[in-house]
Amino acid sequence: MKMISNAAGRQVLSEINGEAAIPFKGVGKYKAKGKKHAPSISSCSDYPADGNKVVKNLRTALEKAGLSDGMTISTHHHFRNGDFLVNQVFDIAKEMGVKGLRWFPSASFPCHEHLIRYLQDGTIQRIEGSMNGPLGRFVSEGGMEGCGVLRSHGGRYQAIQDGEVKVDITVIGAPAADEFGNAHGLSGDSACGLLGFALADSQYAEKVIIATDNPVPFPCIPWQIQGNYVDYVVHVEKLGDPSQIISGTTEITRSPDRLLLAELTAKFCQAAGIVREGFSFQSGAGGTSLAVGEYFREIMKKEGIKARFARGGSNKYLVSMLEEGLVDFILDGQTFDLDGVRSMAENPGHVWTSPFTSYNYHGKGNFAQLVDVVILGATEVDLEFNANVVSHSDGYLLHGIGGWQNCLFSKTVILPIPLFRDRVPVIRDRVTTLCGPGELIDVIVTERGIAINPLRRDLIDATRNSGLPIKSIEELKAGADRICGLPAAPALEENVVAAIKWVDGTVIDVVRQVSK
Repeated sequence: MKMISNAAGRQVLSEINGEAAIPFKGVGKYKAKGKKHAPSISSCSDYPADGNKVVKNLRTALEKAGLSDGMTISTHHHFRNGDFLVNQVFDIAKEMGVKGLRWFPSASFPCHEHLIRYLQDGTIQRIEGSMNGPLGRFVSEGGMEGCGVLRSHGGRYQAIQDGEVKVDITVIGAPAADEFGNAHGLSGDSACGLLGFALADSQYAEKVIIATDNPVPFPCIPWQIQGNYVDYVVHVEKLGDPSQIISGTTEITRSPDRLLLAELTAKFCQAAGIVREGFSFQSGAGGTSLAVGEYFREIMKKEGIKARFARGGSNKYLVSMLEEGLVDFILDGQTFDLDGVRSMAENPGHVWTSPFTSYNYHGKGNFAQLVDVVILGATEVDLEFNANVVSHSDGYLLHGIGGWQNCLFSKTVILPIPLFRDRVPVIRDRVTTLCGPGELIDVIVTERGIAINPLRRDLIDATRNSGLPIKSIEELKAGADRICGLPAAPALEENVVAAIKWVDGTVIDVVRQVSK
């Protein structure tokens, strides 16, 4: 295991799972060269003349696709913690005696704890994707044979597009699909809104399988996934549990401290002149972020302001702003509740997007950089405004990156975070895991004060006489340390269990095994 120092001063692997890795060079410093990856050329003569690609069952589809040792299998996470499909895929791989698979999900959830047995018996060699909850804990304690790789949503699209990850078989769960393979997520018992996280997989995987519990006659429109990319279609009894497909973080916080964070964030944006006619915003699905959106609503109604667009994940609160005419468009990456699904199906102003349009760094621009202000979370921040979003201060890898890294390219990035959690300070001398460089993070809002990155002189000047509790980040940290005491360093082994990729495919940090 050879380690090298990257531009952020972090020791990272020079090789990951037998392939050379490029250390982080700095924001905007690394420029990839070469051509995009392409799957093999297909011929219509190899597919049914009547367009009916339905096969007997999922095992038949996987066998026809040539599932074998060492392959890369990709899946998407639009069904979130209600997903029934992924576990079935690897149950079949186990039955077939296949070994050494790389699972390449857009994210995993606690419902995928079932797969730990396949990590233990060698069916799955490693996971390259966000690992939430039990899988993250298992990996953190050194249980996985290979090294995990975490990428942002845009970084995942980039990795597939660039050929950094070559997907052998993708299995796409579709709430509605026809026999040709056209599919969408807007209707049916498993409706999840859109299938944007599976777009790259459909375009670049060697074999594409659509699994649906809602077969519809041709044509299935709108075709979020085009059947021209699809090899096989499978009918299954049920793709997921609708009650778990919606996100668990779709209600506004009731915590007085979190509400204060949200109110301070909204007031800061108003004082800084960010909330103005035609502005744009993105504010995630967490309870605090949702509350920020509601405070935005109050300001906009009082001042007669209308936003040009809001970036989703969408939910009932954002949908109501669209329907009230407070925003012209929702540009949506994923829907977090059924109001979002309904709105996307009915309202032409509710537009479905993908990681290609929103986040792909190896493109000719993306939507993230057009957003005026983005409200994000973090598990830790340090005195250089660097932030961590994947691990806790004890070193456990328990969260995914999602679109977080990609959103850092918005015009103003604000992190409303509590000053401490369970008496553990959130502002540290050095974050346990570096996910986002401090030069891209503009404001830290806590319940005891607001710190503005010294690089943003414009924000400092705009809010100088606002009456808001503006402090230095050093003052915030000192206040937390006085209350909680200095935090202990996490107990970590030398062994690296996962690598954190930056949006351009370079390695910004690693996660080490937690000592038991």
